[in-house]
Amino acid sequence: MRNHGTMTEVIRIGSLLIATPALTDPNFDRTVVFLLDNNDNGALGVVINRPTPVPVANVLPPWSGLVTAPDMMFQGGPVGLDRALGLAAAPGSSQPLGWRRVIRGIGLVDLDAPPEVLAGDLGGLRIFAGYAGWSPGQLDDEVREGAWYVVDSEIGDIFSSEPEQLWRSVLRRQQGSLSLLATYPEDPSMN
Repeated sequence: MRNHGTMTEVIRIGSLLIATPALTDPNFDRTVVFLLDNNDNGALGVVINRPTPVPVANVLPPWSGLVTAPDMMFQGGPVGLDRALGLAAAPGSSQPLGWRRVIRGIGLVDLDAPPEVLAGDLGGLRIFAGYAGWSPGQLDDEVREGAWYVVDSEIGDIFSSEPEQLWRSVLRRQQGSLSLLATYPEDPSMN
């Protein structure tokens, strides 16, 4: 569910889940999650604002020349850290071989495909170790309990050159009181 005060609707694929200050799970502290799937089997997304210190070249060398800076692996979530997911922008209306549309011009990349097949068709690429997953109904419950704000995404969010600032910048562009949370201190007790 999307919850901005009294408004409630279905959480759409391609939305951003912004961790609220009330979310105490350290895996999701100040995270921004891009929602890849949400259906009767549960929900799946990737954290888009946690680059790791590991270069893509150390893990998937053939893809390293195509990733958007910073050219590091991102921690996509606490689940399946031994798996890699690639998210890429493919401008235009065509669907390149080895790319599956999620929403608008954003899709998942088949990282087993030869990178040269996609090289000319990608407008941005990020590679994530792991993902965030929710069982059926779990994400809806967490949103109702105040753990997540659900907002619209922009293509630039996924490929931000300053991913560590994404939590604040996404909140800052929201309407009303939600934008004020961008100034929420890291440690409220120090305020």
